[in-house]
Amino acid sequence: MARNFFLALLVLGQLCYLDAVTSSPKVQVYSRHPTDSDKENFLNCFVSGFHPPQITIELLKDGKKIEKVEESDLSFSNDWTFNRLVSTPFNPNDGRDYACRVTHSTLQGPKVVKWDAENN
Repeated sequence: MARNFFLALLVLGQLCYLDAVTSSPKVQVYSRHPTDSDKENFLNCFVSGFHPPQITIELLKDGKKIEKVEESDLSFSNDWTFNRLVSTPFNPNDGRDYACRVTHSTLQGPKVVKWDAENN
Protein backbone atom coordinates (compact mmCIF):
# COMPACT_ATOMS: atom_id res chain seq x y z
CA MET A 1 0.00 0.00 0.00
CA ALA A 2 2.80 2.45 0.88
CA ARG A 3 4.51 1.55 -2.39
CA ASN A 4 1.38 2.49 -4.38
CA PHE A 5 1.16 5.78 -2.53
CA PHE A 6 4.81 6.50 -3.33
CA LEU A 7 4.25 5.68 -7.03
CA ALA A 8 1.21 7.97 -7.13
CA LEU A 9 3.27 10.83 -5.69
CA LEU A 10 6.03 10.16 -8.20
CA VAL A 11 3.57 10.29 -11.11
CA LEU A 12 2.02 13.53 -9.81
CA GLY A 13 5.48 15.06 -9.49
CA GLN A 14 6.26 14.13 -13.08
CA LEU A 15 2.99 15.69 -14.29
CA CYS A 16 3.90 18.99 -12.64
CA TYR A 17 7.27 18.86 -14.38
CA LEU A 18 5.63 18.21 -17.75
CA ASP A 19 3.46 21.32 -17.30
CA ALA A 20 6.61 23.41 -16.78
CA VAL A 21 8.28 21.90 -19.84
CA THR A 22 5.51 23.18 -22.10
CA SER A 23 4.90 26.69 -20.72
CA SER A 24 4.48 29.31 -23.43
CA PRO A 25 5.88 32.79 -22.85
CA LYS A 26 3.72 35.71 -21.78
CA VAL A 27 4.88 38.96 -23.37
CA GLN A 28 4.44 42.51 -22.02
CA VAL A 29 5.71 45.58 -23.91
CA TYR A 30 5.78 48.92 -22.11
CA SER A 31 7.80 52.10 -21.65
CA ARG A 32 9.62 52.82 -18.40
CA HIS A 33 8.16 56.33 -18.09
CA PRO A 34 4.91 57.92 -19.35
CA THR A 35 5.15 59.18 -22.93
CA ASP A 36 4.73 62.82 -21.83
CA SER A 37 7.69 62.66 -19.43
CA ASP A 38 10.90 64.57 -20.20
CA LYS A 39 12.99 61.74 -18.76
CA GLU A 40 15.04 59.49 -21.03
CA ASN A 41 12.70 56.64 -21.83
CA PHE A 42 13.24 52.94 -22.37
CA LEU A 43 11.22 50.38 -24.29
CA ASN A 44 10.83 47.22 -22.21
CA CYS A 45 9.81 43.73 -23.22
CA PHE A 46 9.18 41.51 -20.22
CA VAL A 47 8.76 37.84 -21.10
CA SER A 48 7.62 35.50 -18.33
CA GLY A 49 6.28 32.07 -17.59
CA PHE A 50 8.23 30.10 -20.20
CA HIS A 51 10.00 26.76 -20.11
CA PRO A 52 12.39 25.47 -21.44
CA PRO A 53 14.72 28.43 -20.92
CA GLN A 54 15.97 28.71 -24.53
CA ILE A 55 14.28 31.79 -26.02
CA THR A 56 14.94 34.59 -28.50
CA ILE A 57 13.63 38.06 -27.63
CA GLU A 58 14.04 40.91 -30.13
CA LEU A 59 12.92 44.52 -29.96
CA LEU A 60 11.74 45.93 -33.29
CA LYS A 61 11.55 49.45 -34.69
CA ASP A 62 9.33 49.68 -37.78
CA GLY A 63 9.66 45.90 -38.14
CA LYS A 64 13.47 45.87 -38.07
CA LYS A 65 15.53 44.39 -35.24
CA ILE A 66 17.09 46.91 -32.86
CA GLU A 67 20.70 45.83 -32.40
CA LYS A 68 21.69 47.63 -29.20
CA VAL A 69 19.56 46.19 -26.41
CA GLU A 70 20.18 45.18 -22.82
CA GLU A 71 19.07 41.78 -21.56
CA SER A 72 18.59 40.89 -17.93
CA ASP A 73 19.91 37.63 -16.60
CA LEU A 74 17.55 34.72 -17.00
CA SER A 75 15.61 34.27 -13.77
CA PHE A 76 13.02 31.77 -12.66
CA SER A 77 9.84 31.75 -10.60
CA ASN A 78 8.65 29.38 -7.89
CA ASP A 79 6.96 27.22 -10.54
CA TRP A 80 10.31 26.80 -12.37
CA THR A 81 9.27 28.88 -15.36
CA PHE A 82 11.68 31.53 -16.59
CA ASN A 83 11.61 35.35 -17.00
CA ARG A 84 13.73 37.84 -18.92
CA LEU A 85 13.61 41.59 -19.51
CA VAL A 86 14.97 43.15 -22.71
CA SER A 87 15.15 46.95 -23.03
CA THR A 88 16.57 49.78 -25.09
CA PRO A 89 16.48 53.60 -24.99
CA PHE A 90 13.81 55.02 -27.30
CA ASN A 91 11.80 58.14 -28.10
CA PRO A 92 8.12 57.24 -27.68
CA ASN A 93 7.04 60.36 -29.58
CA ASP A 94 8.98 59.78 -32.81
CA GLY A 95 6.01 58.29 -34.70
CA ARG A 96 7.70 54.91 -35.16
CA ASP A 97 6.17 51.49 -34.58
CA TYR A 98 7.79 49.49 -31.78
CA ALA A 99 7.26 45.83 -30.95
CA CYS A 100 8.78 42.78 -29.30
CA ARG A 101 9.24 39.52 -31.19
CA VAL A 102 9.58 36.29 -29.19
CA THR A 103 10.61 32.92 -30.58
CA HIS A 104 10.23 29.87 -28.35
CA SER A 105 9.82 26.12 -28.86
CA THR A 106 6.27 26.18 -27.44
CA LEU A 107 5.10 28.65 -30.11
CA GLN A 108 4.16 27.67 -33.66
CA GLY A 109 5.90 30.79 -34.94
CA PRO A 110 7.30 34.06 -33.60
CA LYS A 111 4.95 36.01 -31.34
CA VAL A 112 4.93 39.77 -32.02
CA VAL A 113 3.48 42.16 -29.44
CA LYS A 114 3.28 45.86 -30.38
CA TRP A 115 3.95 48.71 -28.00
CA ASP A 116 0.83 50.81 -27.57
CA ALA A 117 1.41 54.35 -26.28
CA GLU A 118 -2.26 54.77 -25.32
CA ASN A 119 -2.41 51.65 -23.13
CA ASN A 120 0.97 52.05 -21.54
